[in-house]
Amino acid sequence: MKMSKTQYLIFLCGMANFINAADRVIMPIAIVPMSDLYHWDLQLQGWILSAFAYGYISSQVLGGKAAQRFGGRAVLGIAVACWSFATFITPMVASQVHIVIFLRILLGFAEGFCLPTIFHVFSCSILLEERSKAFGYLVAGGSVGQCLASVICPYMSWPDMFYTFGAIGFVWVLLWFMLYTKEMDGVNSDPQKLMEQKVDTTSQVNWRSYISHRPLWAIYFAHFCMNTSNYIISTWLPTYLQKTLGANPHDISFTALPFIANSIVGVVAGHRADYLIAKGSWTVLSVRRLMTGIGLLGPAVFVLLFGSVSSVAVAISYISISLGLCACNSAGHLSNHGDVAPHHSGITFAVSNTLATLPGLTAGPVTAAAVDYFGTWTPVFLAVSLVNVAGAVVYITESSASQVL
Repeated sequence: MKMSKTQYLIFLCGMANFINAADRVIMPIAIVPMSDLYHWDLQLQGWILSAFAYGYISSQVLGGKAAQRFGGRAVLGIAVACWSFATFITPMVASQVHIVIFLRILLGFAEGFCLPTIFHVFSCSILLEERSKAFGYLVAGGSVGQCLASVICPYMSWPDMFYTFGAIGFVWVLLWFMLYTKEMDGVNSDPQKLMEQKVDTTSQVNWRSYISHRPLWAIYFAHFCMNTSNYIISTWLPTYLQKTLGANPHDISFTALPFIANSIVGVVAGHRADYLIAKGSWTVLSVRRLMTGIGLLGPAVFVLLFGSVSSVAVAISYISISLGLCACNSAGHLSNHGDVAPHHSGITFAVSNTLATLPGLTAGPVTAAAVDYFGTWTPVFLAVSLVNVAGAVVYITESSASQVL
């Protein structure tokens, strides 16, 4: 069956997010044998793991503005090429910890262009009634990337982890420029079909507008809270399983299960959300609040329980449920950008993702310091759960589906 231009667009962007997410998984797995080889203590590991976030937080708004000005084809292609280069050469300089940290910052900086660019492309090209599915497949692509990396990396030498996924990124760049045609920048360019909007006001919006609306802050805060738990899990899960629960290196392959759950639930939630909206039984706002409530409160419960587990199997089960439920956010507050700011969702997502990267700055060093101080991970899990609950309460009470930009 021949794919439509919209399907090609979703597939290519989903693959970009696949590589984006896979490249983030490598270091949390590789850092265990690398630390043994280069004698990195827990604090230094924390700084290496969090270096990504320092680059990532600095390029979100740049990514959104670049996509508006230059289009998705050039911006996304160059970004993937850049972060794939940073991934590929890491083993060559691994003995120089300062260069490793620099490459992690470069990786984060380049990956920061990815999602704002895709959000801009989707909001300009994907119809409202298909948008939840598009974002669901986008999130699923990232989860599949995390899943695949989690499965195969424990069976590879740590240098091969970086070489393999760096090379995959280079192949994607070639396919992107071959398959993504200029006309795909406006697959569905009728603004009346994309969203009931009279004019494109891109040039009339000043920067204060992105931080002066309560519905936008509801999205920003929900995103911040969601990422707080995600950064802790993605950064420290392999280390926690091996150093605290005694998992062997091959057991780390089972960390793929949470990402599988995330992929499945993300797609199902996207389809269900679009069905409820199309049927007319639920308003857009009700669906966004429902999905966000599930996506934040569900993980809060299971992250809190995670602190009491004593076996690898139970830990993986709890994290799988937690990340699975978290995927509902793709049809919740993440899709809400296209509702409240259809012509500016690349920028609003960039602002949101910048704020939501703040937990990533502290996920490494602060978590390491907390575990060293308390001698246990339980206070970390408790704090993460409370943050998720706060995010759900604020979003459910303050969100909107009416256009504000």
